[in-house]
Amino acid sequence: MTDQSTPEPTSNLGSKTESSVDARVIDIAIRLGVLGVFAYFSLQLVAPFFAFLLWAVILTVALYPVYAWLAEKLGGRKAISATVITLTGLAIVIGPVAVLVVSLVETLQGLYHGITSGGVAIPPIPPKLADLPVVGEKIAEFWQLAGRSLEQFLTKIGPLVAPAGGKILSVLASLSGSVLFFIVSIILAGCLFVPGPALASGAKRFADRIIAPRGAEFVDLAGATIRNVSRGVIGVAVIQGLLTGVLLILFAVPMAGLLTFAALIMCIVQIGPALIILPTIIWAWSSWELLPALLFTVLIVPVMLVDNVLRPLLMSRGLDVPMLVILIGVLGGTLAYGLIGMFLGPVILAVFYELVIAWVKAGEET
Repeated sequence: MTDQSTPEPTSNLGSKTESSVDARVIDIAIRLGVLGVFAYFSLQLVAPFFAFLLWAVILTVALYPVYAWLAEKLGGRKAISATVITLTGLAIVIGPVAVLVVSLVETLQGLYHGITSGGVAIPPIPPKLADLPVVGEKIAEFWQLAGRSLEQFLTKIGPLVAPAGGKILSVLASLSGSVLFFIVSIILAGCLFVPGPALASGAKRFADRIIAPRGAEFVDLAGATIRNVSRGVIGVAVIQGLLTGVLLILFAVPMAGLLTFAALIMCIVQIGPALIILPTIIWAWSSWELLPALLFTVLIVPVMLVDNVLRPLLMSRGLDVPMLVILIGVLGGTLAYGLIGMFLGPVILAVFYELVIAWVKAGEET
């Protein structure tokens, strides 16, 4: 008996396959859409706290070795170790950091009132500067205008510097809130110490899902970079800045807050505080009696050398990030996010730089 059944046309099989593929694509699109909606609203909820959480994570990664060492010395009491580190950080921020921020704000307010009231005197222009070809006459004109009235001078050049001035004013306006930001971030970091290993393990698994099979390696690299930059660059700079500021305030040096802020920036960009401290020493010897000038010099000169001692102790390996990356991170972070950005900027940019370099090298090896 012959088989009377007819085979199914190939076109029907093709249409069924296409329909199945279309159904799968639509199914994936719906899932991604729903996931995207949840992700969007979740990010909206987290956005107000993102900067706090980011800085808390950086502090946790940077200080975790200290926390682990202290917990071991305390017989495995992790909660007590986290509490001690948190209270120490709060004491530093509420104490000398708050005093320096207040001093900086008072210095800037004093400069503003001095400029607007005419109390700030401008010395005569150096003859060599006025005799410069092409630009000397223009410089002398602006210098004389500033000497007659700083307020008129600022009004004249205002349109030229308004964009940068607006950014600078916003940075200065954020100084008062920076202390509160650091306080909240330190408290959050204290809460992250104990669950730190579990969070790190979760971050590695998540990274493996995105950039397998080297996701965990990139997470380790990011952690090492955070520790190096935050401790070897930011940490040492903060220590030098605090020591400089404390001495300037103790000896009642004029504009102590502004000088401290300038020294801190110099330290972060790896130039060092010498450009601020040396002129201050010269001024002290020309203005004070012998004994206070000598005491001030003896105390503040070692501050210029603190980084040479602390940086090798705080950095686990040599810093591969170029100074230009650190400088761009400091300036860009400060202009974008104020005083907080001055610390966050170089850390984030350094981590991004290291990850990009590692990613490029990984592609060359395959």
